[in-house]
Amino acid sequence: MNIRDLHDLPDDGEPPTADILAGEYVLGVLDAAQRAEIQRRIETDPGFARLVQQWEQRLAPLLESLGTATVPAHLWPRIRTELGWPAVAAAPARLWQRTGFWQGMTALAAALALVAVFNRQELPPTAPVTPVAVTPTPTPAEPEQATKPVTPLLHDDGTPGWLASVDKAQGKVLMVPVPAPADAAGRAPELWLIPAGGTPRSLGLVSINRAHTVAVPDTLRDVLVNGSMLAITLEPSGGAPQGIPTGPIIAKGDIANL
Repeated sequence: MNIRDLHDLPDDGEPPTADILAGEYVLGVLDAAQRAEIQRRIETDPGFARLVQQWEQRLAPLLESLGTATVPAHLWPRIRTELGWPAVAAAPARLWQRTGFWQGMTALAAALALVAVFNRQELPPTAPVTPVAVTPTPTPAEPEQATKPVTPLLHDDGTPGWLASVDKAQGKVLMVPVPAPADAAGRAPELWLIPAGGTPRSLGLVSINRAHTVAVPDTLRDVLVNGSMLAITLEPSGGAPQGIPTGPIIAKGDIANL
């Protein structure tokens, strides 16, 4: 998954900006061919190399907060092989080769994708102008764009299964999954909105590998408040019968900061 794969992001037919490419490279969400192309660009384009360095510095504090863990010696060569890299690194490890990076990168990429969907603003191209003497005038402040709150839906072991961004005004929830294998029994994940002390209400089936928007019925918008919960259960492929959850809860999270 990369930032541009989200179908909610408008497709203007233009190639991604250098800054987006640099961010996706540092996040580790490009395929092997794209990474090789970006690595060649880093070697030949000092400006682009600076963008990559800035992304590394920007994400480093977030990665440091993830802590460390003992990783089997065979894991990194296996990851390198699956990415299409040599099994043994020929140069000192960079940011994306650190243990902490791989502990949280998938969830972090999903979170940044949410930010990209709701807060990305394209700057119009500027044409060259001839400098003239002008008297500075105050620039009107643009209205601040509200950041949509993100609710992580966690498994029982504390790892994220989905990230949900709630937009109460529009009556929608953007669901970004942390990619996972399908249920061996053929069951499908279903999203539920549960008011405090209330009955679960189905919002429909959700994807395990693609970001998408879930529409919230007008009658349930008032339930999108602090204290309500979003939960995922495993249900028959056609959804829970009669709108009542029957399977186990595999991920959940409290709505907050609305």
